Amino acid sequence: MTQRRSDPGSKKVDDEDDVPEWVDQVMATVAAEVRRRRKELGWSAQDLADKCEEIGHPIPRNVIANMESGRRSNLPLVDVIVLAEALSTPPICLVYPVGYVDDVQRLPLQHPTTSLDALRRFTGEETDLGMDDDMLRYFRAHHAAEERLRKARRDEDHARYHAETAPNADRKAEALRSQARAAETADDAASSLRRIRAFIREEGVAPPSLWPDVATAIDSSGNDPETTEENDL
Repeated sequence: MTQRRSDPGSKKVDDEDDVPEWVDQVMATVAAEVRRRRKELGWSAQDLADKCEEIGHPIPRNVIANMESGRRSNLPLVDVIVLAEALSTPPICLVYPVGYVDDVQRLPLQHPTTSLDALRRFTGEETDLGMDDDMLRYFRAHHAAEERLRKARRDEDHARYHAETAPNADRKAEALRSQARAAETADDAASSLRRIRAFIREEGVAPPSLWPDVATAIDSSGNDPETTEENDL
């Protein structure tokens, strides 16, 4: 039984007669979303079972059928991961189907919240997570800085090409200005990336692997990045 198309807070968790058991509720939401996505793809339960087997973690057709009908008494996390892969969706979207289930009970004995809020809490996107979540913040900032650096370098190369092949002085000047702006952005992103990697190392953790096109420049830098300020992370 899923909570579908209802207003957040419309049910009280202390009304035990009106609220399903939390574990059953979570399983029912996942099962309903698996069924919805399966039918959206035009697949039978056997088709989905075959896809799971291709992935390397077989989930028999009868197990899928029992899950969708509510007859299955458990739902292992590994099954959720494989089912999501088979259905081409992130696993979190089976647990919190944003847009298809309006409100969910994120934990037992709690009031319902929106699916989006529950998903953001699950993935650590909320801003009030606390100091223990610094490493997640560092790694997300690292990814963003690396992507910004790679894009700026591509923009710089593109502008350089246009400067070299410009048909007239005005177009060349415009391309050179674009190249300078991209180079400045790349330098800022590289500095941020070095600083973030220093923060991570200070915590005794190995920073993420870098893309080959930026690794040499970042790791070979002789600069000692300042790690006393984290406002830009």
